[in-house]
Amino acid sequence: MLPCRSNLARRLAAGLLYAYKLLYFPDTLAYPPGGLYNDAMKKILFIGTGGTVASSSTTDGLAPSIQAEELLRDLQGPAKACEITPMQVLNLDSTDMTPADWLLIARTIEVHYDAYDGFVIAHGTDTMAYTAAALSYLIRRSPKPVVLTGAQKPIHSDNTDSRVNLQDAFAYACAPGSCGVVIVFNGAVILGTRARKVRSKSFSAFSSINFPELASMREGRVLRFIDLGYKEPTVFCHKLEERVSLVKLIPGMDADLLAYALEHNRALVVESFGVGGVPGRHSRFYEVIAAAVEAGKTVVMTTQVPNEGSDLTVYRVGHELKKHLPILEAYDMTTEAVVAKLMWILGQTREHGRITELFYKPVSKDILYTEEIYGPQA
Repeated sequence: MLPCRSNLARRLAAGLLYAYKLLYFPDTLAYPPGGLYNDAMKKILFIGTGGTVASSSTTDGLAPSIQAEELLRDLQGPAKACEITPMQVLNLDSTDMTPADWLLIARTIEVHYDAYDGFVIAHGTDTMAYTAAALSYLIRRSPKPVVLTGAQKPIHSDNTDSRVNLQDAFAYACAPGSCGVVIVFNGAVILGTRARKVRSKSFSAFSSINFPELASMREGRVLRFIDLGYKEPTVFCHKLEERVSLVKLIPGMDADLLAYALEHNRALVVESFGVGGVPGRHSRFYEVIAAAVEAGKTVVMTTQVPNEGSDLTVYRVGHELKKHLPILEAYDMTTEAVVAKLMWILGQTREHGRITELFYKPVSKDILYTEEIYGPQA
């Protein structure tokens, strides 16, 4: 056994040395061997959807106006590494993004999927995490990268982060081994189902929630931590159920607000406190949820706390709910992924057993708590 341990130690030491050099002396290394990209130039479809990165100043504030082709003219590096085709499909402030727009983006990628090696989407930051999650369900197991990026400042502003984010996005899309739906932002590569915007102004706008970052970008080089390695056929989906809503509990909230949301939607996500539960003292929350699930509505309990997830079994306010009612629990999923996944599931089925099965079936590492029970990624 000693030789095996010795060999493992040598390989570990070599890997640590390579990572150290890559971080602090990148010019001494080539990644991958032979250069930054493959010898064959990659073809990348650059999809413009608007957002801050493509915004200009108006008398009423910033508004999207810059086309994808113009964004490309401000970048010199990517053109040398890959062949980029710009395509403008939307020009929105991402606050106006809707599920119909997610379907349009996914359909655009599907139509051009065979003609390109990867896809980069310029998108507003405010709802980028929702779009990334939605595309993770609409385009499953893609061996080709689908990269979302944007900026906190427009590309023509002083001290903008637009150029570096776009350059990193193209570099990641062209790098061998890149696959699936990801966000590339401020040097971080985040899985589409795990991203959340956590800062409204700073360049480090996004964090990976309850899951490690996939990679880090270092001067155009990819320092990869996790290899998704999708090899199965890509699955495209063409339907979403938009009647999914979210209610965030606050102390003293009237249960009638929950009843209203359930009446007007097929499914409701309830963001509760701590590890989860609903108020039981002098309230009707339990009765409202019970009536809704009896009527065939889907209710998912999650937590307002960003990290570590829910566990309804800890306190009585959650235990009674989970013990007696057929509700779903988000565990370590992000709220963005829960909302998008429900829209995807309800676009396929209304049967509670099937909804439950699909919800707990991991897709693109969106939920880890039940992976041992339900098996590998869908």
